[in-house]
Amino acid sequence: MYDIAIIGGGPGGYVAAEKAAKKGLQTILFEKKDLGGVCLNEGCIPTKTLLYSAKLYDYARKSEKYGIRVEGAELDYKKMTDRKTKVIRKLVAGVGLRMKNAGVEVVKAEAIIEGRTLEGAIRISAGDATYEARNLLICTGSETFIPPIEGLDITANEAIVTNRELLSSKEAPASLTIIGGGVIGMEFASLYNSIGAEVHVIEMLPEILGALDAEISAMLRAQYAKRGIHFHLSCKVTRVEDHDVTFTDAEGAEHTITSDKILVSVGRRPITKGFGLETLDVELERGGIKVDNKMRTTAEGVYAAGDVTGFSLLAHTASREGEVAINNICGISDTMHYNAIPGIVYTNPEVAGVGITEAEAQKQGIAHTCHRLPMAYSGRFVAENEGGEGLCKIIAEEGTGRVLGVHMLGNPCSEIIGSACIAITQGMTIHELEQVIFPHPTVTEIIKETLALS
Repeated sequence: MYDIAIIGGGPGGYVAAEKAAKKGLQTILFEKKDLGGVCLNEGCIPTKTLLYSAKLYDYARKSEKYGIRVEGAELDYKKMTDRKTKVIRKLVAGVGLRMKNAGVEVVKAEAIIEGRTLEGAIRISAGDATYEARNLLICTGSETFIPPIEGLDITANEAIVTNRELLSSKEAPASLTIIGGGVIGMEFASLYNSIGAEVHVIEMLPEILGALDAEISAMLRAQYAKRGIHFHLSCKVTRVEDHDVTFTDAEGAEHTITSDKILVSVGRRPITKGFGLETLDVELERGGIKVDNKMRTTAEGVYAAGDVTGFSLLAHTASREGEVAINNICGISDTMHYNAIPGIVYTNPEVAGVGITEAEAQKQGIAHTCHRLPMAYSGRFVAENEGGEGLCKIIAEEGTGRVLGVHMLGNPCSEIIGSACIAITQGMTIHELEQVIFPHPTVTEIIKETLALS
């Protein structure tokens, strides 16, 4: 009898498994593919590995403005993908070692929930064996959503791909049409634009990057439009045939784009079927498993974390949710808060944000102040981003001055946003944030400068 069984070895599952085992719980983790889940094997890590290679290629081609001449810079896409594979293998092995060192029993097989025993234990079958556990944590993740568009059939048309197929390819497409201008879509647009592909992005909304700060999203789009990416906003894809994508614009006019590959990137949906969830009294909500702020489902002893809840489909959210679940199983009161979940777009330049945006504050009727400052006010930013444009925005509650949101465009804001996460989590005010001593010269100083100069 195990104290806890965990289905899914992604960022939610393996972090929870390690924490549970270290707290003395007899822990078993089921993963039918490779440890690390989608994020490590076919999402976050491989994408960022390729994006870093593309960024270096960008720097090599544009290095003359920094006083360095690089002649004949060439890109070897196969070597890029080989390195990506090496990085993944190293990190997957690292996760496996963490499980071993923590004392987690890992079963590499598809887990199926069989229901409960007469004593109330949860029974799970995997391979040829059956296991029982007092508690269950479901971390089955999510899958790419394929919208019901005529001809959009991945199985019947090899030109249509998801991020999985695109990342596994050893050859870069000469042209790419991306259906969906969200985070994943823009990261792939950045990658293939850097390596010379013709890129089109078709987005139903009037702006890319959905819920992120609209002003910053528009700035990023403008920069990539100058680099040659074609954006088709407020457009609806109506059909796909062979290599052709047909869509209508806001005025109802029809257009067709032909490209080597067609990337479907309109979002992901929780995986709640195919592993016996129906054998337990678990309610669904927003297409995912319904949980409370302690990550408890509606079934006794059953918890859920990560994309399967359908709320915040981010790896770092999943890891924290897994921690919350384990703490509560161990009798340690812990609750999940979503007011400081950072979101990052690893384009070049990067976009990062945490907390509410200016538009969200207005929509919610929150009296607020908006402090904004170009990133060029940071000496370090100017030194390292020749001709670069960027912006820092800080949203604060009017009256109290409590920091509600921070949003940035410019490198390396993915490494800066953590400071803002701490400020929001701790309920800091802009006055308290101004009193923090930031090291000089760093781009992180832009947070303090934004409050002082705006």
